[in-house]
Amino acid sequence: MTIWNTPPITKHDLGNVPPTGVVFHVRNITKVYRMGEVEVQALKPIDLDLYEGEFVVLLGPSGSGKSTLLNILGGLDTPSSGSFFFHNRNLVRASDTELTRFRRDCVGFIFQFYNLIPSLTARENVALVTEIVRHPMRPEQALELVGLGDRLDHFPAQLSGGEQQRVAIARAIAKRPEVLLCDEPTGALDFQTGKLVLEALEQVNRELGTTTAVITHNAGIARIADRVVTMRSGEIVRVECNAQKLSPGELEW
Repeated sequence: MTIWNTPPITKHDLGNVPPTGVVFHVRNITKVYRMGEVEVQALKPIDLDLYEGEFVVLLGPSGSGKSTLLNILGGLDTPSSGSFFFHNRNLVRASDTELTRFRRDCVGFIFQFYNLIPSLTARENVALVTEIVRHPMRPEQALELVGLGDRLDHFPAQLSGGEQQRVAIARAIAKRPEVLLCDEPTGALDFQTGKLVLEALEQVNRELGTTTAVITHNAGIARIADRVVTMRSGEIVRVECNAQKLSPGELEW
């Protein structure tokens, strides 16, 4: 089943088409929320490219626009203006059906809270996703990848917070997404447990080549990224490359 029914490029898009190797190509996108007569500009004009296989940290305080940008990248929200490409497809022009298929087949989501079904085992929670996508991993394979091969038949209540988050990671990667989008994945965890979750994300990025974007307000996490995108008040204020990345085990915060 194809995701797209619309043609990939139109004359209107010429000059905005992403170069080879770019997964997300964002140009001048904004987001304005309207509540009655009040307008809140969550994103000011933003330009950003995300590349195949890279690990990016979106860093900034609460209210800086990180989650809004991540939701737009994942097709959970739409920009108020601007152009936004996934490879050579302008998602601003995608239909609701195309966006649904994009979210299902191309993107894995990980949030601060795990959203596991309490009455299902780790294996069964992951299997929920593998039953609806085209070329999934076996649930056992996904759980093994995040270090939970010996916890397949445990229920969420029998798992620690870090283990539950790793089940959520396994669930996200089991559909073999091209992109993994993570919203404060360590926000509800202590320091040592958070590092274990980051190790799982780093391993997925390294072994599967999944383009990975992690949003956080914790500057200490930024040292594991290829690039760090710093946001403030709805704008990107700085983009930096880490000349020498640290492993999650080397982090301190």
